[in-house]
Amino acid sequence: MSRLFGVDRVLIGVVHLGPLPGTPAASVSVETVVTRAAAEARLYAGAGYHGIIIENMGDRPYLRRSVGPEVVAAMTAAGQAVRQTVDLPIGVQVLAGANHEAVAVAHAIGAAFVRVEGFVFAHVADEGVVQSDAGELLRYRRAVGADEVRIFADIKKKHSSHAITADVDLAETAAAAEFFLADGVVVTGTTTGAPTDGADVKAVADRVSIPTLVGSGVNPDNIADYGDADGLIVGSYVKHDGRWSNDIDPARLEALAQAFAPLP
Repeated sequence: MSRLFGVDRVLIGVVHLGPLPGTPAASVSVETVVTRAAAEARLYAGAGYHGIIIENMGDRPYLRRSVGPEVVAAMTAAGQAVRQTVDLPIGVQVLAGANHEAVAVAHAIGAAFVRVEGFVFAHVADEGVVQSDAGELLRYRRAVGADEVRIFADIKKKHSSHAITADVDLAETAAAAEFFLADGVVVTGTTTGAPTDGADVKAVADRVSIPTLVGSGVNPDNIADYGDADGLIVGSYVKHDGRWSNDIDPARLEALAQAFAPLP
């Protein structure tokens, strides 16, 4: 983490992009989406967050494992605007599980990392059955010369059923992701904004030597539960009323930053 962010433990703010072209709820121009993304990134940077990740959260319902070129183009535009606005490491996530596209966007804008889904083990997501893609993804990363883009992989992904891998516990799933050359693993709650179990975070952190990140449900009241994590990815709490689709609430943004600062 120190190589990417300059500090050992990091607070990463999520920029939830509005609906992009061609998606069911799209209603504004790409320029409007890009402008809002840059403004949100500026707020995170001003509050002392260590990194930003852009995500096409507004594109629901999501396609499984792929998005159109119009989404890739719009996310590249947004990512470039964010990178020009703040001097922080940038990450990319393309829903749902469009990991190749995320690497492509990250490589184009000079981003530091991607957050990926379905890296190891199959699962059943909202979008259907998702097969693992670590082998294909890392070969694609090498083929396009994007080795500098780090892979942070969700394990036992939220919004999903893992009954078919119920005999493989969370820590073992994390170990498999490490064995398959992930650069970090992300532990979450069951849904967007749902708290992550601190015991799960500790179990994973104790099992792997790569960074462990918390990917959902962080707030000032539970942040102390995640002392074993190397990074916290936050997006819902810092919005008005704690809802991801709302604008950032500066008071919540600052409260979370202050709660994070005293942690060792």
